[in-house]
Amino acid sequence: MQNKKTAIYPGSFDPVTNGHLDIVERAVKIFDELVILVADNPEKKYMFNSFDRKNFIEKSVVEFKNISVRTHEGLLADYLSEKKIQIVIRGLRFVSDFEYELSLALMNRKLNGQIETIFLAPREELIYLSSTMVKEIASFGGDVSRWVPECVKTALKNKYSTRKQ
Repeated sequence: MQNKKTAIYPGSFDPVTNGHLDIVERAVKIFDELVILVADNPEKKYMFNSFDRKNFIEKSVVEFKNISVRTHEGLLADYLSEKKIQIVIRGLRFVSDFEYELSLALMNRKLNGQIETIFLAPREELIYLSSTMVKEIASFGGDVSRWVPECVKTALKNKYSTRKQ
């Protein structure tokens, strides 16, 4: 039997967007298993806690049988070593993303020489999309339904409606 190829797609996913999910759909076509790793960095301020972010993703990828969603606090390279995963998936939107993502890929390779990073681009109609933009639009009461799963839309609406009270 052939070894299964497993990749990891790490990110803060605060919140998950359809751009993230587009990368997920591309990655599951390439790899036997995909682990979506919700990063939890105590130095960062998140709108949603790691449990909620993980839950949003799980609800959004339920139709895929070869995806698992995990949370992790710490270095990605350590997680990869522990789980014996060597492939990292990263989404790229613009040239500015490439510079940042390349520096992360090179650092991860310095920390663990077995790590390979594969960059995937979302569909053109999602290339401009970011979690930050979605949160800003939602904060002004804008409709974000075309950019996020329904569970995220509802959570954003609830989050911002309680802030305004």
